[in-house]
Amino acid sequence: MYNPKSEKAEEFINEEEILNTLDYAEKNKDNIVLINEIIQKAEERKGLSHKEASVLLACEDKEQVERIYKLAEQIKKDFYGNRIVLFAPLYLSNYCVNGCVYCPYHAKNKHIPRKKMTQEEIKREVIALQDMGHKRLALETGEDPVNNPIEYILESIKTIYSIKHKNGAIRRVNVNIAATSVENYRKLKEAGIGTYILFQETYNKKSYERLHPTGPKHNYEYHTEAMDRAMEGGIDDVGLGVLFGLESYKYEFAALLMHAEHLEARFGVGPHTISVPRIRKADDIDPNSFKKGINDETFAKIVACIRIAVPYTGMIVSTRESEKCREKVLHLGISQISGGSKTSVGGYDENDYTEEDSSQFEVSDTRTLDEVIQWLMKMDYIPSFCTACYREGRTGDRFMELCKKKQIQNCCHPNALMTLKEYLEDYASEETKQIGYKLIEKEQGTIPNERTKEILKTNLDKIGQGERDFRF
Repeated sequence: MYNPKSEKAEEFINEEEILNTLDYAEKNKDNIVLINEIIQKAEERKGLSHKEASVLLACEDKEQVERIYKLAEQIKKDFYGNRIVLFAPLYLSNYCVNGCVYCPYHAKNKHIPRKKMTQEEIKREVIALQDMGHKRLALETGEDPVNNPIEYILESIKTIYSIKHKNGAIRRVNVNIAATSVENYRKLKEAGIGTYILFQETYNKKSYERLHPTGPKHNYEYHTEAMDRAMEGGIDDVGLGVLFGLESYKYEFAALLMHAEHLEARFGVGPHTISVPRIRKADDIDPNSFKKGINDETFAKIVACIRIAVPYTGMIVSTRESEKCREKVLHLGISQISGGSKTSVGGYDENDYTEEDSSQFEVSDTRTLDEVIQWLMKMDYIPSFCTACYREGRTGDRFMELCKKKQIQNCCHPNALMTLKEYLEDYASEETKQIGYKLIEKEQGTIPNERTKEILKTNLDKIGQGERDFRF
């Protein structure tokens, strides 16, 4: 239930509480009795507090860590099944007035090529993405009120939704842009966006202000309170995230969960997604200059503990991570990944390609979308391009109610199979088609509801005959 009382950032991201939590976790990391109690509570699939989850993250006992991993994998299956949702980022502009020291788009970088796409260039990019098979995009821009005003974002969204090329269509645009006003969030809602995503980067206020020395993003409170304004503006689904490597991962973990708890308490619904990016090499950015980096094993443990703490939340990992790392965390809780991604402005369409590198960061997983889809299916995951929940109004508390009751799969599983069938018919290589058709046939048999199974079979047959866009 929405609570009109607004809280300030220092109230729901409380420094003293975070430090007390980290101290408590450190003192109890070998307390097997307490750890066992926390894991037993987590087995109820109702989540954990930031303090309880921090104890699990601090735990180093190999047997208990293995229990955490197994539970995270089972919770992922219980809530999200074996579906993996696919998306691609679309960079509109890299003009930026901020001074973020970890991002090559910072205003002082005078040698990175600056580019802002015209609407015609956006059309070409979208057609290239549609020809790959994508249905869901995440819009990215730098913060620049002159070059990237809200009017430009809104016009671009309208352009993207208008493009129908062959059997291609972008059915949902998620938006990752700088913190803005309630009025602008209302405009984004009216434009039909899916999830509004904003990474906190770091929740440590002192580190945040040092890492953002200039520009509007320097304002910690305005940035941290952005999700409250977004939800006040009517956006049902918001996505949190931190950039691991900027500050102590244990600090960020506790604060991230406190933010999720705050949204749940104030609005009756927590974050729709949580992203877990790690800092990567870019134009003038050396990740080794940041001393709080984490290794793959710690990264996997963070994913598992987030999955246990907020079982209802979708989790995203991008092509920042390698194939090996992505495979590990897929088992531990990740439900959405990007594929075939480009992190430069105009990176998809060959006509807009330039050898000048305008990428925001180096991509570690450089495989094509078709290769990623084939890889997922060989691991018995269902690649999904589904956007039905957004278009059927299953967002915000309506989505969470279904998800917490583990009922969302009744919609998502058949929708995933239908969108996979669309991809196979329209875009897949022959090898991918053969693997995909067998997977669909097998997965049809796992649907317990006979009526749903009957409707699904009819729709799959129609897709094979050239019809598109069926949804439950």
